[in-house]
Amino acid sequence: MTSAELCDLVVDGMTEKKAEDVVVLDLQGVNNAIASYFVICSGNSDTHVEAISDSIEEVVYKRSNQSPWHREGVQNKEWILIDYVDVVVHIFKKEKRSFYALEDLWGDAVISHIETSA
Repeated sequence: MTSAELCDLVVDGMTEKKAEDVVVLDLQGVNNAIASYFVICSGNSDTHVEAISDSIEEVVYKRSNQSPWHREGVQNKEWILIDYVDVVVHIFKKEKRSFYALEDLWGDAVISHIETSA
């Protein structure tokens, strides 16, 4: 499975739980990038952030038999990071996302905003 295909599965997992403001940062052309893609989204509450995280892991595992290499933030549910090595997922509570502004930090990336149904 390619990194792009894995990225698509992550987006599917996010949209399945109505994640908001889904953005894909293609880092393949960025020097010294730590991954090929960052996929970022927001949730409204601790419960929503956790549901999005669970959905991503479930969708990716069911369709590709891949488990994350590493995950962080599952306890506090304000910023959950799921690391699939080439694809790194960031699920933020809304107020935390604007504080960290990852899209601004990786401004050289090709940024795609994913349309989600309301």
